[in-house]
Amino acid sequence: MEKQILDGRLVADSVKNSLKERVENLIKKGITPCLATILVGDDPSSETYVNMKGKACEKLGMKSIKIHLSKETSTEELLETIQKLNEDDTVHGILLQHPVPSQIDERKAFDAIDIRKDVDGVTSFGYGQTALGFGKFPSCTPAAIMKILDYYEIPIEGKHAVVIGRSPILGKPVSALLLNENATVTTCHSRTTNLAEIVKLADIVVAAVGKPNFIQGDWIKPGAVVLDAGYNKGNIGDVDYEACLVNSSAITPVPGGVGPVTISMLLKHTVDAAEESLKAN
Repeated sequence: MEKQILDGRLVADSVKNSLKERVENLIKKGITPCLATILVGDDPSSETYVNMKGKACEKLGMKSIKIHLSKETSTEELLETIQKLNEDDTVHGILLQHPVPSQIDERKAFDAIDIRKDVDGVTSFGYGQTALGFGKFPSCTPAAIMKILDYYEIPIEGKHAVVIGRSPILGKPVSALLLNENATVTTCHSRTTNLAEIVKLADIVVAAVGKPNFIQGDWIKPGAVVLDAGYNKGNIGDVDYEACLVNSSAITPVPGGVGPVTISMLLKHTVDAAEESLKAN
């Protein structure tokens, strides 16, 4: 069976190349697309992600604002910071880096983000719009998974997709996006019984469980497409890559699969939001 390695860097480059002219046009009109990132605390991997997002913006000529709050920050203080960004017309996208320290009500903070600036698709309102099929900014990793399937012209309609994971910014929204593209979707999670047997029925497998090498090779039906949205310590995905490669027809590597596309979708959503702000004025 011929194997297709789904190279996320190629997909990300195509997305970023499509944004260059749009960014230039906005700048000519006096608007520089701007993403504000909020980091609460000193988690080193979160800091790395925020820096990567900032650099990606700058490479495209976009503006990036980084706000770093102390790990003692309260929910109220974080809400004040978000509100200031909501009111700042030069900011088009707001990203609150997840996870936040335990004393903060993360859902309350996410839902404080103006829907027009929710470029990471984290608000309850944005999730509802995504599920109903008209959301402008779906969560970026689910959007990246859909973009990879589209770029490689992998059919979704009528296929059985099994999503392993039900987080509000990954498993649940990607299940909704796949359903909206006429897949039959099974969403699995930590309480699912006979998980391996269910995965064996899948034409499309989305691993979003947050456990390294969790999905085993003999769970994969011959010819299935495997999308690994996991990113664990040591650059390891949720899929046992070498083992799952055997039966799959197409698979994303880690790193270099879903990750780069996630960042490119964040940039795209920020540019989309900047264009929307221009129309509003």
